[in-house]
Amino acid sequence: MNTIFRKSMLSVAGLAFAGGVFAGPIAHVAAPSTDSRPVAVVQADNPDTSKLIPHGTQGEQSHIDLNDEQIGNAKAIIAATKKAGLPERAAVISIATSLQESKLENLGHLGDMNDHDSLGLFQQRPSSGWGTPEQITDPEYSTTAFLKGLRQVDGWQDMPLTVAAQTVQVSAYPDAYAQWEQQAADLVGQYWNS
Repeated sequence: MNTIFRKSMLSVAGLAFAGGVFAGPIAHVAAPSTDSRPVAVVQADNPDTSKLIPHGTQGEQSHIDLNDEQIGNAKAIIAATKKAGLPERAAVISIATSLQESKLENLGHLGDMNDHDSLGLFQQRPSSGWGTPEQITDPEYSTTAFLKGLRQVDGWQDMPLTVAAQTVQVSAYPDAYAQWEQQAADLVGQYWNS
């Protein structure tokens, strides 16, 4: 799909809340060890699929090949989710939302192709209170803002992905998020413990 057509098809993100951004817990930093013996590093198992897709996928699934930038943005979403102290499911919802809104591309203003002021991975709008253009185009900030909205949705953990995402985003295409659930879960499964 060509870039202009794809970008013209992006959903317009709205805002379900106003205010600042949840900064997340302060990471605990362990004191350096004085033991000089080598330590074996063991990779933890990938997250359980039942945690990533607890309701099963809804409808036909879409998939796109990702470039290094898009994979980096998925990893940034995962890192921000972990920093906020939220589980893998929150990262799946966030990545699926970004896949729908921007195909995991950190989009600047699209000019005539953008009928609103939507920007970044989640197509958040400065005029709706998501933050400044500079903040919204920062992957950590935009993910944290999305996650703050998700936390405000009562029972988001038990909702189908598209319902949770739509409650935060208020998209003109509320069912579109569901098509990205499998690819988002695959990305979280691959990168959560890396």
